[in-house]
Amino acid sequence: MKKRYWIAGATTLVIAGKLLLRPRDADWHKCRDVVFHSECSRFIDVDGVRVHYQEAGDEHAPALVLIHGFASSTLVWSKVFLKLAEAGYRVIALDLLGYGYSAKPRNGEYTIAGQAKLLTRLLDKLGIRRAIFVGSSYGGAVATTCALDYPDRVEKLILVGTVNNNRPLDFTLMRLFGSPLFGDVVSPLLIGSRRLLRRRMKRVYDRHEWVLDERRVDARHLPLRAAGTQRAIIRTVRGWDAERISRDAHLITQPTLLLWGENDQEIPLADGERLHAEIPGSRLIVFLECGHLPHEEYPETFTNVVIDFCKTKSA
Repeated sequence: MKKRYWIAGATTLVIAGKLLLRPRDADWHKCRDVVFHSECSRFIDVDGVRVHYQEAGDEHAPALVLIHGFASSTLVWSKVFLKLAEAGYRVIALDLLGYGYSAKPRNGEYTIAGQAKLLTRLLDKLGIRRAIFVGSSYGGAVATTCALDYPDRVEKLILVGTVNNNRPLDFTLMRLFGSPLFGDVVSPLLIGSRRLLRRRMKRVYDRHEWVLDERRVDARHLPLRAAGTQRAIIRTVRGWDAERISRDAHLITQPTLLLWGENDQEIPLADGERLHAEIPGSRLIVFLECGHLPHEEYPETFTNVVIDFCKTKSA
């Protein structure tokens, strides 16, 4: 019995030590060497919140806004970011509230609607009235919400493996993150684990051996070690409500392009096919032998498809 108590006590001390030793936030100055396109990074105050974004291209060119997914950052756009700018667009890729190198306030509104509002306020600060929105995964839900709630701001909509319901909450990790008390203690250890992150990234990429390298793992892992990021992830899960995306898809009026990986294990292709049927006049393009992030697995093809859609005149 005493041995059991000793083990439990030692385990508690190890967990407590790891939680106490976490950095409060990701230190930009210490991490910038592993941030892709850090020379394009900017910081701006939006309603009292410091937002990190990257910008490239002519400031007078049509604006193209890139919105990353759950527990991610500008990193996911690194392979297409400059290519899109070179094609003649003012490209803005931001870190959503609580992620990457943006602020992670305790009282932040970590909801889809809250992120959509922050995004429109960022565009106000940058003097961008109207843009083409490109959203990946959870970022696709944010982009769709902007199209529904701020339709004058969205010229065209490009949705990549978009979250469109609450089924992702059924994943084991998501259920754990949403668990009160126990989730608050255990979730940070899992979120901050580099080994678990690498395993998760392998699941996301269908051709992971071609895409996954250690610098990409490091670039994604460093912000995830921070207590602020971990808190934001937990609150995002607990405030998750994406059912509206499917429910109101038929109300989208902007020209819409849906891009999906054939073997997406996170958001199945069937969801893309259903959205395609619901969104009037939408187009669906499927990337064969591809997982959840076609912009990382097939960056050149992705870029060409996006540019062709952007240049097509609306009917």
